[in-house]
Amino acid sequence: MENIQENTENLQFESRLDLSLLTQKVQAIKQEVAKVIVGQDKTINQILASLLSNGHILLEGVPGVAKTLSAKLISQTINMGFSRIQFTPDLMPSDILGTSIFNVQNSQFEFKKGPIFSNMILIDEINRAPAKTQAALFEVMEERQVTIDSHTYKMDQPFIVIATQNPIEQEGTYRLPEAQLDRFLFKINIEYPNLEEEIQIIEKEHTLVDQTKLEKIDKVIQPEELVAFQKLVKQIIIEKNLMEYIAKIIANTRTNPLLYLGASPRASIAILNASKAFAALNNRDFVTPEDIKEAVYPVLQHRIIVSPEREMEGMTAKDIIYQIVESIDIPR
Repeated sequence: MENIQENTENLQFESRLDLSLLTQKVQAIKQEVAKVIVGQDKTINQILASLLSNGHILLEGVPGVAKTLSAKLISQTINMGFSRIQFTPDLMPSDILGTSIFNVQNSQFEFKKGPIFSNMILIDEINRAPAKTQAALFEVMEERQVTIDSHTYKMDQPFIVIATQNPIEQEGTYRLPEAQLDRFLFKINIEYPNLEEEIQIIEKEHTLVDQTKLEKIDKVIQPEELVAFQKLVKQIIIEKNLMEYIAKIIANTRTNPLLYLGASPRASIAILNASKAFAALNNRDFVTPEDIKEAVYPVLQHRIIVSPEREMEGMTAKDIIYQIVESIDIPR
C-alpha cells in the first residue's frame, strides 16, 4: 500500500510543469521595462501573456501614452530580430512583404525580403494604410508565411506583430477589416497615467540627461527560450468544465440582443491560450476562472460589434462583455 502511494505521489510530481525559469525570465523582463515605463503593469502583463501565447497585439491609445515605446522596450529585452514599419496611406504591399528584382548577372528574378521578415514587427499607426496594404498582412499573421510569385516563405520563430493605432484621429485613417482584427489575439487599451505616475514620468525623464531611454535596457531572454516557453504554456492544465465556461461565454455573444456581431471559434481558442498564459504568469500550471476572466476582455473587445441602437445609447463592447461574464455561473 505504501509503495502504491509513493508511486502515485511520484506520478503527480512528474506531471507538474516546471515554470521556474519562465517566472524568472518574466520578472527580469518586467524589471528592465520598469527602468523606463512607469505604471502600466496591466498592459505589460497583457503583452507578456500575448507573447507566451504566440499571439499578435493591437495597442490602442491617444498619442503620447507610450504605445510604441512599450513595444520597443519589450523587444529590446529579447535578443531577436526587430523591425518597425510606419504605415502611411501610400504604403504598398510590396513595401511590407518584399518584391522580386531582376538580377542582370544571372538573368533571374530574386526575391528581396521586406521588413516583415523579422521576429518582432512593430507596425506604427496600422489604420493609416488602405485595405490593399492591410490585406497583405492576412496570410503572414495567420499562417506565419508569405506567398510571393507562387513561392512560399516561412517566417522564423518566434514571429509576433505588435500594431498601434490612435482612436481619436479619424482623418486619413482606414477602419481595420474585421478579418484582420480577428487575427490579433489581444486589443489592449492604454490609459492615461494617474497624478503620482505622471510625477514619476517627469522625474525619470529629468534624470536621463543625455541618455536615451533604450540605453538602459538589457537583453534577458533568447528567442529559442521564448519559443520553448510558448510550447510549455500550451501544456498548462485546464479542466473540461472551464473549457465549457469559455464556450458558454462565446455562445452568449452570438445570441446576445445587444450585439450585432458575436465572436468566432477563433475567439474561443484565443481565450483558451491566453488564460493558460495568465496562469503561467501567476506561476501556476493550471487555469482558474480568474485567468479566463482576465483573458476575456482583451480577447473579445475588438471581435464583437455593438448593435447600432445600443451604441447610440452609449454602451460599449466592454460593458456588454462585463454583463455576459457576470450572467454566466462560474464553474466550481
